[in-house]
Amino acid sequence: MAAEGDSIEEVVAARQERLRALKAAKELLNTPDEDSAQVDNNTTDDNEISEEINTNMKFRNYVPHDKQLQEGKLVPPVLPKFEDPVAALPPPSEKKEDPFVNIAPKKPNWELRRDVQKKLDKLERRTQKAMCKLMEQEKQKQLDEDDINGAGH
Repeated sequence: MAAEGDSIEEVVAARQERLRALKAAKELLNTPDEDSAQVDNNTTDDNEISEEINTNMKFRNYVPHDKQLQEGKLVPPVLPKFEDPVAALPPPSEKKEDPFVNIAPKKPNWELRRDVQKKLDKLERRTQKAMCKLMEQEKQKQLDEDDINGAGH
């Protein structure tokens, strides 16, 4: 508990020190410099001018009627020129073909082929297996005939 009490006291002391430093900085900013002190010492007309100097009024969207305040009007910002990316593209070529000219009709049996395609694929696999089996049988026959002809001579 004592350690927590010490740490809280240290935090409080550090905060008070920061506040004192901020007050000192604020006082330094608010103290008049030598130039403004000289202006304040002059007549009342000079006081009005010094108030005008101290006030930094900036008019962005408003034009004041008073000529003295018109000096505080800011120049409107200059916007960069907008470049339209679509306008920069070259115009499309004039040679456009009619899309309906190149349409070819589907073959008249496309529906039939679509419906029967699974069965055709299955038959194609069976046909390939049967052909392989026949080729193996034919090779076997030739080997048997060669053995018979070779043994008979």
